[in-house]
Amino acid sequence: MSNFEKTLQQQRHIQQQQDQKDQQTTQSEPVTHSPSNPGSDYPTPPLPPQHQSKPGVESELEPAPQYKADAYKGSQKLEGKVALITGGDSGIGRAVAVLFAREGANVAIIYLCEDDDALETQKAIEAEGQSCLTLAGDIKDHEFCHQAVEQIVDHFGEINILVNNAAFQEHAPSLLDIDPARWDETFKTNIYGYFNMAQAVLPFLEAGDCIINTSSVTASAGSAELIDYSSTKGAINSFTYSLASNLAPKGIRVNAVAPGPVWTPLNPADRPAEDIKDFGKSTLFGRPAQPEELAPAYVFLASSVCSSYITGAVLPVTGQAGQ
Repeated sequence: MSNFEKTLQQQRHIQQQQDQKDQQTTQSEPVTHSPSNPGSDYPTPPLPPQHQSKPGVESELEPAPQYKADAYKGSQKLEGKVALITGGDSGIGRAVAVLFAREGANVAIIYLCEDDDALETQKAIEAEGQSCLTLAGDIKDHEFCHQAVEQIVDHFGEINILVNNAAFQEHAPSLLDIDPARWDETFKTNIYGYFNMAQAVLPFLEAGDCIINTSSVTASAGSAELIDYSSTKGAINSFTYSLASNLAPKGIRVNAVAPGPVWTPLNPADRPAEDIKDFGKSTLFGRPAQPEELAPAYVFLASSVCSSYITGAVLPVTGQAGQ
């Protein structure tokens, strides 16, 4: 059995355990409401109830996430750069890949096993006139990460930007629902994976290059049913701060983006179908963000033209006050 098959088996086992517990719990009726952000054409709750098997497939989401950012005009901020994005097949990773390409970067994406989504992302990158390399594998695997980086350097000649973005998330109403195997899966994906990729890429980074980590609003605000996930996001913030201090003498910047709720496969592959109806409702805009609304923050942090004096920062894009 391959590494990614073992990962899928473990993640789906966790999901099945929680699905069974959810069926034994009485769910309250979701509250529907009118769109609370007049003038926006982005989808607003109530959203269609839906649930996916992990790791989730973007092409099956309804409505389809918006990632093309048609109103965004590129200005060659990343011309000649090579970017590596984990979890780049869908969600935030796909949107970031598209805008990086629009800014002139060639892009490599790493994903677990979502081949169709990865192909769609590749087509979107190539439609921007840039090259794309796709690699399937498990970022928990230290050896795979190093081999993937070597393949990317062999293909493109260099790597200038690492975006650590891949994640595992599964809700748990009680701390007692989180067994050591689930805790390990979340930490080994969300923080070990970031460490693995950063360590693999570092020998190829030079002054002016950068690392961008995907954190979360839960790193600072916490989440009652995402104890393990939130803990990893807090660790990612600390990893960002510490690595930024460590690499500043080399001229390598390290920052993070902390999203709030975003419409990606991550959440329908986590929550029960009925819960998705109100996803993002609690934000000030009354809706989840679309991936294309997050991607410009990554461009800003990736471009030395925009952020040459920014390192060790966590940029919140949460749709909420005080986060």
